[in-house]
Amino acid sequence: MRFIDNRLGRRPFLASAATAAGVAALRPAPARAAAKYTRYNVTSAEGQKMLGIYRAGVEAMLNKPPEHPHNWFRNAFVHLMDCPHGNWWFFNWHRGYIGLLEQTIRTVTKEPNFTLPFWDWTELPRIPGGMFDGVLDPTNATYLPFTKDLDTFTRFIKKPMNAYWDTLTPAQRKQQADRGNKTFEDVWTGMLSPSSPGDQAFAATDRARYLTRQNPALSPDVAADCTPEVVLGGLGATYFYAPDSTKKYQPVLSFNSIRTPNHNTAPGSTTWFSTLEGLPHNNIHNFIGGVGGPWTAPYGNMTNNLSPVDPVFFLHHGNMDRLWDVWSRKQRAYGMSDRPLPADERNFMTEAFRFFVGPDGKYITDAKAADYFSTDVFGYDYAKGTGEELIPKAGLLMAARAKPTQPTMADGVVRGNTATVTLRQVPAQAQLVVSVTVPRPAQGSTGDGRSFDVLLNLPPGVERVAANSPNYLAKVAFFGKHGAGHMHGKDEATFLVPLSRAKALANAVGGVAKLTISVVASQGSGPAPALTAVSVTAF
Repeated sequence: MRFIDNRLGRRPFLASAATAAGVAALRPAPARAAAKYTRYNVTSAEGQKMLGIYRAGVEAMLNKPPEHPHNWFRNAFVHLMDCPHGNWWFFNWHRGYIGLLEQTIRTVTKEPNFTLPFWDWTELPRIPGGMFDGVLDPTNATYLPFTKDLDTFTRFIKKPMNAYWDTLTPAQRKQQADRGNKTFEDVWTGMLSPSSPGDQAFAATDRARYLTRQNPALSPDVAADCTPEVVLGGLGATYFYAPDSTKKYQPVLSFNSIRTPNHNTAPGSTTWFSTLEGLPHNNIHNFIGGVGGPWTAPYGNMTNNLSPVDPVFFLHHGNMDRLWDVWSRKQRAYGMSDRPLPADERNFMTEAFRFFVGPDGKYITDAKAADYFSTDVFGYDYAKGTGEELIPKAGLLMAARAKPTQPTMADGVVRGNTATVTLRQVPAQAQLVVSVTVPRPAQGSTGDGRSFDVLLNLPPGVERVAANSPNYLAKVAFFGKHGAGHMHGKDEATFLVPLSRAKALANAVGGVAKLTISVVASQGSGPAPALTAVSVTAF
C-alpha cells in the first residue's frame, strides 16, 4: 500500500511485506462521529477569534485562587506530576489534557463554542503574533504576582499544592512513586533541580519565554525539523505500534515512541522516540524556552514539565494532536488500523490517568487511556493543515493498494561520532529513515547537551554545517529534565530522521550509495557523542 505524495516527488510506502500479513487481522476503527466543534488554524479569521477567547480564559484562570483546581498554575502542575514523554501514551495523554483545558476555557469564559486554535509550525515557523498579547505571553507583567521570583512562587503555590498532595488516593500515590515522588517535597525539589539550573522547571517572569515579539522565529535548525519532509515522513508510519515480530523495524514502522509498562515509568536502558516527538515536538519546546539559542540556563517554562505555564504550549500540542488525527484518518482511508494491535490493546487502553481536572473543577481520578483515544470524546475535528494531503481521494485508493515491498535495513559501521552506511538498489518509491542511537545527556549537562545535529556526507575537513546546507539532515533532541530515571530512559535513545531519496542517492554509483552520517552536539557546544548505532531503513 502506497500513498502518492506529489509535494515531495516520491511515494513513501504505507505498508511493507513485514506488515502486510498483519493488516487483515487488525480490527478496523469504528466510524467517526460527526463533530460538534472545529479547531482552527491560529492564522485564520476563526482561529484569531478563538485566540481572543483563549486570552480571556487564561486571565480568568490566573485570577483563580491557588486552592482552586482551575488555577492556571495548578493546571500546569497536572502536567508536571503526570505527563508521559518518550513513550506510547504521549499523544493519548496530551489529547485528554488539552481537551479538558478547552472545556475549562468554555466554563470560565462562558463561551460554549470555544475551540483551542492550533499552531501549524510547518506553515508558520515562528510564534504567532497574538501569542505576545497580554497574558498569552508569560513574561507579561500580569504574571509578576505569581512568578516574579522563586520566593514569590513558593509563597503563592507551595502550601496549596502540599494540601492537595495530602488528599491523594493510594492509587495516585502509587503512580507518583513510579515517578520517584514519595512525598510532595520530592515533587517540589525535583521541579527546582537545585543541582542543575538547566533542568529547573520553574521560570521567573523575566525569563519565562525567550522568544519575543521582535524575534519570534524558530531557529533555522528547529524550523528544519518542521518541514513537510519531516512531518510527512513521521506520518508515514504504518502501525500505531508495530508488532514484536517486526522488532528489527519496530521503531520505523511505529507512529508512537517506545512501549513502557505504564505511562509513569521510564523505558529501560534503551528507548526510541517517534519522528514527530523526537524532532519537532522536543525541539520547539526547547527553543521557545531558550535551549539551543544564544542563551544560558536557567531557561524558560517550555523547556521542562511546567511548560503549560506558557500558553503557547496548548497551541503547540494542538498541532501535535492534529497530526495524530491526520495519521489516524490516513490509516482508516487505506483500510488499515489506527489502533494498538489486538494483543496490545487492553494494556494500552486500560492505563489509568488519575490527575486530570474536569471543566467542573473536580479531579478525575479514574480516567483511562481509552477515554481519550478518539476525538469523539470532545466532539471536535480540525480545519485543514499540513499533512492533510496524505488523506487519499477515493479514486486513488486502487493505486494505493499496489503490491508492498519488503523493508530493508542497512546497518552502519560506527567510528566515534560517524557511521558509514552502504545502500544497494533502493526501491524507486521507498521511504527512507535514518535511525541514530545516541547516549543520553548526563544530569547537569548544558542546555545544548540535549540536542544533536545529524549530518550527511560531510566534505573532508568539515565538522559541522548550517541548517540550510544540503549536508544537514535534522536536529534530534531530548525534552525535559536530564538524568537517569526520568521519562526518557537511562542510557541511550534512538531518534528517527526521514531521509529524502535525492539526498541519499546524490553520490550513488551503479545503484550503490555510500553514506557517511555524523552526529555532533548542536550549536557547537560539548563533545560529539560516541554513537551506539546508525542504520537506514527503506520501506
